[in-house]
Amino acid sequence: MKLLNIFKSFKNDESGAVTVDWVVLTAAIVGLGLVVMTTVSGGLTTAATSISTDLGTNMTSAAALN
Repeated sequence: MKLLNIFKSFKNDESGAVTVDWVVLTAAIVGLGLVVMTTVSGGLTTAATSISTDLGTNMTSAAALN
């Protein structure tokens, strides 16, 4: 419970040093999000290409049967 009180105090404090802390914290979160997005995008591109190829093959096979 003590940690929660410390966080609430930190959140409610409006002095200059805390404002700087929030800017740094926000920048770190945005940076982490960009790193995750960059890491995941390669796998998503590979998966999308594979799905597109499989669908193209299946559609060609289905059209040949009709």
